[in-house]
Amino acid sequence: MANIAVQRIKREFKEVLKSEETSKNQIKVDLVDENFTELRGEIAGPPDTPYEGKYQLEIKIPETYPFNPPKVRFITKIWHPNISSVTGAICLDILKDQWAAAMTLRTVLLSLQALLAAAEPDDPQDAVVANQYKQNPEMFKQTARLWAHVYAGAPVSSPEYTKKIENLCAMGFDRNAVIVALSSKSWDVETATELLLSN
Repeated sequence: MANIAVQRIKREFKEVLKSEETSKNQIKVDLVDENFTELRGEIAGPPDTPYEGKYQLEIKIPETYPFNPPKVRFITKIWHPNISSVTGAICLDILKDQWAAAMTLRTVLLSLQALLAAAEPDDPQDAVVANQYKQNPEMFKQTARLWAHVYAGAPVSSPEYTKKIENLCAMGFDRNAVIVALSSKSWDVETATELLLSN
């Protein structure tokens, strides 16, 4: 990696470690490899949203950093219109065409935290999630809360949804597959079962 990128990442890494947000356990960053090309980020889901819990991020630093944005994706599964429920890919302008060299790792982590608090369903990464967000906001919130509970360690959510998951798991289906099927089929057990059987 170019020397400018390494020096810059080292400085930004220290900035995150010393930040007020890190001391409050809101954001965190760790090295994955010694040459600063891959980092592991963590953000706390904002309080009073369906996303309470801790979310792990994969951060890959390109050779051309800081002139090009880091490649970031969610490792922790999440139900959000702007984040793929399958791959963790993120739709956020500053990670694409609105990136500026003055931005830092800290701004990226804080922007992702802000995205969790304010989804943009008209520019979705996950069309199924965005559709649910628009058509049935209450079901969307319950689904997002359940995913936060299962994958991000958030407090327990809807007992009704949990029971549907347990019932399908008792039939021998994989837990993650059950959660995805129920979430994408509006928590209708019959159509979720059909989807599971067709895979």
